[in-house]
Amino acid sequence: MADMNDAKWYVVHTYSGYENKVATDLETIVENRGFKDRIFDIKIPTETVTEIKEDGSTREVERKVFPGYVLVKMIVTDESWYIVRNVRGVTGFVGPGSKPVALTEAEVEALGVEKHSVEINYKVGDTVKVIDSPLEGYTGIVDEIDIEKNSVKITISLFGRETPAELSLDQVTLVQP
Repeated sequence: MADMNDAKWYVVHTYSGYENKVATDLETIVENRGFKDRIFDIKIPTETVTEIKEDGSTREVERKVFPGYVLVKMIVTDESWYIVRNVRGVTGFVGPGSKPVALTEAEVEALGVEKHSVEINYKVGDTVKVIDSPLEGYTGIVDEIDIEKNSVKITISLFGRETPAELSLDQVTLVQP
């Protein structure tokens, strides 16, 4: 029996504008045919963009990062390949011929498809030390923590000036009092 640790992310090419339809149809098929042990997750990479209109008003819009593509975390077998490949709107897997090529760990991380949880032991107002970045060794005060974006904003004293810095959550650690 296969398990989720064997699954990898694959890129599926779709007709432009069909990404959401392909994702929902595939989820329905996986549910109905009992394929949850081979097809684990389906994502459409999106980003939130702030649009500024001519009258000066702004609004936040969610846009697809890669129009025409859907990411599927699955274990490739003849059956699972056939199911994904034959969803209406799918033109094929990304890869040579009909053989899908899995994304590397670095590509998955860069796309932000899988969130790696980071446990933090500090909060806003705490003094932290930078442990990884060009600012390594400096200490600063936590101004803001954004778990969703995996970032922390701190203020560091550089050359007698208060300097803001944005780092990932795991690049700083709490300074014990």
